[in-house]
Amino acid sequence: MPEATPDTTRSAVGADHELDPAEADVCERLARTLCTGGHDRVDSPEWVARARDACDDLPLLLRRGVRRFRRHSGPHGTLVIGGLPIGQATLPATPTVPGSVQRQATISAAVLTMVACGLGEPLAYLAEKSGALVQDVVPVPGQEKFHGNAGSVPLSFHTENGFHPHPPDYVVFLCLRADHDRIAGMRVAGIRQALPLLTPASRQALFAPEFIITPPPSFGPGAAAGESDAEPRPVLSGAAEDPDIRMAQLVTTPLTPRADAALTEFGRACEATARTLRLTPGNLVVIDNRVTVHGRTAFHPRYDGADRWLQRTYVTTDLRRSRDHRPHDGHILAR
Repeated sequence: MPEATPDTTRSAVGADHELDPAEADVCERLARTLCTGGHDRVDSPEWVARARDACDDLPLLLRRGVRRFRRHSGPHGTLVIGGLPIGQATLPATPTVPGSVQRQATISAAVLTMVACGLGEPLAYLAEKSGALVQDVVPVPGQEKFHGNAGSVPLSFHTENGFHPHPPDYVVFLCLRADHDRIAGMRVAGIRQALPLLTPASRQALFAPEFIITPPPSFGPGAAAGESDAEPRPVLSGAAEDPDIRMAQLVTTPLTPRADAALTEFGRACEATARTLRLTPGNLVVIDNRVTVHGRTAFHPRYDGADRWLQRTYVTTDLRRSRDHRPHDGHILAR
């Protein structure tokens, strides 16, 4: 596949793996088995266990691509899969209510969860979207300027839930509908592309615990007191040549002048190396949340039932490490 250049738009045509009709049929049949039988509550451990087992029967090339991405997420830290079934013929109107989630099993929720199980274990946070494992990312009337998944203004670069002791390792989005004008884009920028653009002084500052990261607006106004790890932390950590990121431009506060300058330079490096993914129905994108930040371009919702609609889930590669945050060894982080 040709290498994408900065700000290149990719769709299903440029997916890392495009399902053929036979592969899509296999995925749909598996998804339908998860929507029947009386055990179709997405958030139940029993349903997740069924999705985990069904993942083993996904098409070989799809499973292999997901497994390889889990071992190493590549230069961009993203994986795009095209041609997935979403139950388009029976898709309801795009939700417009705040906090919209998917509690009942659907074709799209099942596909999303099966792929998530190929990466690790689905994860959710009780303080965000009521702890649902499958969440709707849709524009909400009156929240156009909200800097979160309910808004339609530009969304700045961020990793998901970097404030938390246990942020997700991956974020997975499945597109059910594109926006009317086909202008909404998911912007992604990876540290493996941005790191060479940083000066040694900025790298040193970004590795220092000189930043405060607070919960995003989606966690609600009272989240900072109950959920935030208020201890100063670095933006970059781990291997100097291939670090992990914890950063959200909107809620990351530098504590020193050098930290401020370094964060600004890091933002410029992300802008310089960013790519824009304009997803179409059936496109799924996996973002390695450890090494890649993402955001969104602006778009114009019409609130007519056919607006942009993504579904999202979080994934951890090691569910055990958050055991003290998960009551009854479930998939929901309660604190």
